[in-house]
Amino acid sequence: MTTHPGVNAWHAYMASGANADLLGALVADDAVFHSPVVHSPQVGKAKVMLYLLSAAKVLGNDSFTYVREIVEGNDVLLEFTCMIDGIHVNGIDLIRFDHAGKIIDFKVMVRPVKAVNKLWEMMAAQLQAASA
Repeated sequence: MTTHPGVNAWHAYMASGANADLLGALVADDAVFHSPVVHSPQVGKAKVMLYLLSAAKVLGNDSFTYVREIVEGNDVLLEFTCMIDGIHVNGIDLIRFDHAGKIIDFKVMVRPVKAVNKLWEMMAAQLQAASA
């Protein structure tokens, strides 16, 4: 495991089963989230948390695993794989941390297109449920 405090905190959050309190302590107030299926960046802690907690519910099953980690300063790339509804998902979390180890920018990219379409469908349902 890396020695970067932000990455260690992210891994602890993922291992927690998406504990909102752990995530809240990790996301900066002015953080930005870039979704693979939403055109505009989502700005602010509340929106970033909504998307990350929803993504954890959609992707965070027993098959989810990080397979590669690249850390350069406060920039981190985490490659992941998982299965959702029988579709293999391969993606990356590109995260920028501030000097205090809080997430200030989080970008997700996913492949193949079949996985993107399934992720869009499932995330839309999860975000709608979370907003209700």
